[in-house]
Amino acid sequence: MNSSSQTFRSNGKLLLTGEYVVLDGAIALAAPTKHGQSLRVETIKDQKIYWKSFDENGNCWFDAKFNTVNFEVLKHTSTGLKTSIQHINIAQRLKQIFLAVSTLNPDFLNTQDGFKVETHLDFPNNWGLGTSSTLINNIAQWANVDAFKLLELTFGGSGYDIACAQHNTAITYQLLNGTPIVKPVVFNPSFKNHLYFVYLNKKQNSRDGIAHYKTFQQDLGSVISDITTITTQMISCKNLKEFQELLFTHEQVISKIIRQETVTSILFSDFYGALKSLGAWGGDFILVASEQDPSSYFIKKGFHTVIPYRDMIL
Repeated sequence: MNSSSQTFRSNGKLLLTGEYVVLDGAIALAAPTKHGQSLRVETIKDQKIYWKSFDENGNCWFDAKFNTVNFEVLKHTSTGLKTSIQHINIAQRLKQIFLAVSTLNPDFLNTQDGFKVETHLDFPNNWGLGTSSTLINNIAQWANVDAFKLLELTFGGSGYDIACAQHNTAITYQLLNGTPIVKPVVFNPSFKNHLYFVYLNKKQNSRDGIAHYKTFQQDLGSVISDITTITTQMISCKNLKEFQELLFTHEQVISKIIRQETVTSILFSDFYGALKSLGAWGGDFILVASEQDPSSYFIKKGFHTVIPYRDMIL
């Protein structure tokens, strides 16, 4: 039997500046992470898609079978009710992605063959580093379609995460009339050994965060130019103190427009250094700029995932 296989890989992402307002034209700074996700596709003679998803420890956490004609879900594994509902949702989401792909490329899967597909994450999937965006970018490569368009038809969002999936350096990202403008930049601060990422022990749904943000109809002109300026200054920033001030200012600006308190005032008011939320506020990672290694401070507070900048960013 002739079988051929292909493997695709995409980088994870962190949005360092411009959360929320990147949707409205602010220039944001984003960086790809060393962690990402790969997709392996093997052609088989049975007209089905056999899908398996593996976590960072190599355990299969999702397993399903789809028909290649209309992408109906033929089976999915389930263990216990919660997992079962979650797996039904994931299977339906994959079906939606396949249908979206076939509108972008009608020849996709228009074949007598079937496929064995495996996805492999190399980070815990609750970290919010781009489980969805890396999947979308990998499937787009497999199907030879525009990943930004596929994102638009499926998960939505600004698309900066797709740009990170495709780049091996930091980027600035801007939406101009809905079109992504992506520019690779050199972001290599001399004080990067004083930067850390701390996981807040809960995954934030960025779709919910965006929906909440969109309920506030407001004139964002000055905010967009303020955040764009902060992005530019952060890229060229030469010392830690100035960088800390930029983080502080950025937090104040966003706090005002989303009417939410900063993570510093809620959780870390006694911290000596500067903190900034990344992405949708209230979960995932924060960026920490600190003279001293802050690990013991965060661990005492119950936040055990503290990752130095150099171990996280590509």
